[in-house]
Amino acid sequence: MTKIISFVVIVLLIGFGFSWLADRPGVLSIVWQGQLIEMSLMVAASIIAALIATVMIVWWLFNTLWNSPHAARRYFRARKRDRGYQALSTGLIAAGAGNAILARKMTARTQGLLSADQEPLIHLLEAQADLIEGKYDAARRKFEAMAQDPETRELGLRGLYMEARRQGANEAALEYAEDAARNAPYLPWAAQATLESKSRDGEWDDAIRLLDQQKAAHVLERGDAERLKAVLLTAKAEEKFESDPKAAREDAKQALKLSKALVPAALVAAKSYLREDNLRKAASVLEPVWKISPHPQIAQLYVRARSGDTAIDRLKRAERLESLKPNNIEALLAVAQAALDAQDFTRARTKAEAAARIEPRESIFLLMADIEEAETGDQGRIRHWMAQALRAPRDHAWVADGVVSEKWLPVSPVTGRLDAFEWKTPFGQVDSPVESVTVDGALSSLPDVSKPEIRERIIEVPVPTGPTEPAIKAERENPPVAKPAPVKADTIKRTDEQPSEKAIDAVPFFGGAPDDPGVKKPTLEPDEKTRLKLF
Repeated sequence: MTKIISFVVIVLLIGFGFSWLADRPGVLSIVWQGQLIEMSLMVAASIIAALIATVMIVWWLFNTLWNSPHAARRYFRARKRDRGYQALSTGLIAAGAGNAILARKMTARTQGLLSADQEPLIHLLEAQADLIEGKYDAARRKFEAMAQDPETRELGLRGLYMEARRQGANEAALEYAEDAARNAPYLPWAAQATLESKSRDGEWDDAIRLLDQQKAAHVLERGDAERLKAVLLTAKAEEKFESDPKAAREDAKQALKLSKALVPAALVAAKSYLREDNLRKAASVLEPVWKISPHPQIAQLYVRARSGDTAIDRLKRAERLESLKPNNIEALLAVAQAALDAQDFTRARTKAEAAARIEPRESIFLLMADIEEAETGDQGRIRHWMAQALRAPRDHAWVADGVVSEKWLPVSPVTGRLDAFEWKTPFGQVDSPVESVTVDGALSSLPDVSKPEIRERIIEVPVPTGPTEPAIKAERENPPVAKPAPVKADTIKRTDEQPSEKAIDAVPFFGGAPDDPGVKKPTLEPDEKTRLKLF
């Protein structure tokens, strides 16, 4: 644009000059070698302009002819370079696609058209072709050569790092990553690998310092960097909680400033205050986190903050959590559990049913079974709630890379990834259950409370009056043949009625009372023994 404006301005100036001369006619006289030459000013200006143009054209022709060999060489060199870059681009695309034949072909063509010293990407193409063909030693040698060149150092270290990870040489991979991060902390892969290694080894201070370098180099976004730093501070606080609770509390509070919803940090800070029996400050730490992210571990620590509290006191504290976060499943469960401990079965059942209506879970139905056992003791109803728990979705847990942990961990034990654990349903249990479980359906199919049923047998044995002495003497001299005595239908009575307040001595159907040396059997008359034996 500047050139166009300049050209227009020059043309306008020239035109203005000629018009000015045309408005002011005159004669120009020149005496050269005894001859007088006269002409008008307009003609003289035209001759001068023509001479200048002629000189410029002649100079351009001379310069073109003089520089033509160099221009020809430059043209062919540029054409060759373009063909080389085209081959290099095609080879890199083929290597990325896994086409080893085309990649090797383009490598040979690129080496013939370009110089390796001129274009370092030729080394990368060769290394990629070797990797595709399975020549890992040759590829590693090329990456090592690239790591020695300042221009390709980072690229070579990246290749060596990936090859070490592929072969399982984690220590060597870590050395390459640390070397790259030491000279170039702005490399995300090197900084991340070094950060994970420091975290896995428990070197929290070094990890925090490296994270600050990444933040200063704008490798990570501000929010991500603050979250990771909060995780590192929490891990540091958990490690020194037993030895130095106050220092652990300060680290945990700093972590909460960076990430307000970090539950593990709140738990560490609150436990530190509770060790000093400072319940008020512990509550001031837990309550803001509870409002943002209600968690069952926060509820458990908040409700059972003091070991000397009664069940009624714990119920009041659970109700305090519910007032801070109403209509929340974790708050309802906390109140239901506290009410169960306080023997307030009506409130416990109501809160548990409300929680189940929000989100049916295994723990809710197990809590219903506990309430049923404590209130009624009915085994049928208890088994009913246990069956509902088996079909209900599983509870949330700390999960990272398929590993379920009972407590939060800063680093994944599988991949070493920092801040990998999440509070969610474990992997493999996210699918819907075999049968849909709802609290209304469970309540509709809940069996009634069964009453204890007692079955009794009462045997009435008639006792005859004693015979006279002559009859007994005659019976001894001529003993009669024993005949079975008839048993009347109304002699044996069965009743399914409820047991009366008065105890009933039931005679067992087979035999008599158990052989207990401490129990003395009553003596019966001979007729009574005969009748009982026949019966």
